[in-house]
Amino acid sequence: MAILTDEDLALLAEPQLAHVATIEADGSPHVTPVWVDTDGEHIIFNTAKGRVKYDNIQRNPEVAVSVVDKANDFRTLWVKGTAELVDDGADEHIDRMAQKYLGQDTYPFRQAGEERVIVRIRPTQKLGRG
Repeated sequence: MAILTDEDLALLAEPQLAHVATIEADGSPHVTPVWVDTDGEHIIFNTAKGRVKYDNIQRNPEVAVSVVDKANDFRTLWVKGTAELVDDGADEHIDRMAQKYLGQDTYPFRQAGEERVIVRIRPTQKLGRG
């Protein structure tokens, strides 16, 4: 059974900011704002190798995601899920995200030597309203 509804997919297709919670080595939460995307089944975001959320997901792939429509606080998506790290297509994906969120053809904050990674989250439980 699919967890994400058509309404959820519509929210994820918009340039809405999400917050992703990962688990630190000591068991405490780490929450990060991210740009999000979807492939119709997964929640997707992009990060770089070596960042805290990347290291946390490598150690423990269990995550939570919260998205709130900036124009309507009652239009939300809250899920728990399992994250997978994918190298292929990550540079192209961050450029698509820059187009979606900034209206720019390429990601303007790229750092020299940075290795981008796609994080693909398979929702396992829907929480709250939305």
